[in-house]
Amino acid sequence: MSTVNSYYYNQVISNINEGVIIIDKKGTIKIINNAAEKMLRVNAENSIGKYILNIFPYGELLSVMNNCETQLNKKEGKFVVTRKAITQNGEVIGGLQIFSEKMGSDLIANSPNEVFENNLSKDKKAIYTFENILGTSDKSKKVMDFAKRVAKIDSNVLITGESGTGKELFAHSIHNASRRCLKPFVKINCGAIPAELFESEMFGYEEGAFTGAKRSGKIGKFEHANGGTILLDEIGDMPMNMQVKLLRIIQENELVRVGGNDAIKVDVRVIASTNKSLEQLINDGKFREDLYYRLDVMHLKVPALRERIEDIEELSNGLRIKISKKNGIYSEGISREAIDYLKSYSWPGNIRQLENVIERAINLLDEELFIMPKHLPEKITENEIKKYSLENNYLKDVVENVEKDIIMECIEKTGGNKKETAKILGLSRAGLYKKLNRYNLIKSSSTQK
Repeated sequence: MSTVNSYYYNQVISNINEGVIIIDKKGTIKIINNAAEKMLRVNAENSIGKYILNIFPYGELLSVMNNCETQLNKKEGKFVVTRKAITQNGEVIGGLQIFSEKMGSDLIANSPNEVFENNLSKDKKAIYTFENILGTSDKSKKVMDFAKRVAKIDSNVLITGESGTGKELFAHSIHNASRRCLKPFVKINCGAIPAELFESEMFGYEEGAFTGAKRSGKIGKFEHANGGTILLDEIGDMPMNMQVKLLRIIQENELVRVGGNDAIKVDVRVIASTNKSLEQLINDGKFREDLYYRLDVMHLKVPALRERIEDIEELSNGLRIKISKKNGIYSEGISREAIDYLKSYSWPGNIRQLENVIERAINLLDEELFIMPKHLPEKITENEIKKYSLENNYLKDVVENVEKDIIMECIEKTGGNKKETAKILGLSRAGLYKKLNRYNLIKSSSTQK
């Protein structure tokens, strides 16, 4: 675009009465015009260059762009909104949002959150996005790419992984990147609700349903989530009698309140998460097989931290920045030796445990600006850190020594389970045995599985 044309273009965008927001394919805000700035009560100068969900908490424009869709004259709260994906040579390069106040309305939004008002309370909002999930290792990229694909469809999702791996972050992010992002996100901890209250909490109740019931009755969690997403956290702890009722909701898209007779239609996407093996629970008679297959449409397995050691440095520094800001303690970084110790630990508690370790270290900082090994718990620093030297060795010899040590360490951690060792190392079982033979490790592990 020529300089003259660019000037006229900017004048048009700046002076039209409709609000205009343009983002690039990464979700970065590129343009907020004068009308949008006024209607949304935001500062364009401070917003341009920021990720859109850091300024506006709803991801509908991202969803439209990612799905290459167009929404025309959609009524949302005080506004009429048009959104569309911007394409060039058949490739999506950004998203455009144009909005104006409804005819006859002299109301102006008080904050960016009111742009597409749907009266969601804080406990009905997903607060995390994919931007909040750190990790660039191959395993992290693989699960992230799959989660973003899952967000574009409307099927039920089962998220599994050990405690502390970040399953809830993925659930929030999937909702915020989906077409349901403007609707409620309701979380239920299936292990925290007493069994006798579970049905009324989940499905609601009618007036007089039981002693102590509210005179007006009560709407359950599923009705609160209507149109949006419900996260059934720790689904493995759901009572068996409730599993039957959940199955009906998923199959029929309807529920019956406690004490009621009428079926109520609901439109809810179910995301379930657990750190337990549902297959084992099925074998033990504690989980319904038919429900498992209804939930396990899209299965997202979040890897343990020890399976993605390459991410520890990025995660540690991300947590350091977050915790330093929260606690008002200045820190500049983490020493190389401290990072090496963090990488050498097995992390049974995963990212949640890593966060606690970083918070402890920051609270122990005195005059130091960097987290040092002395700020880490003894159970982490007692691990020996292997150092390799090129002195009198070719590079390939050093690499082989490292590989040999990692294989043996992994075999020890898995109790000698070859299948699990191969899985953690990203090898086929045949590939693992090939390396064991190559390094003459078969004898040393012959008593193991």
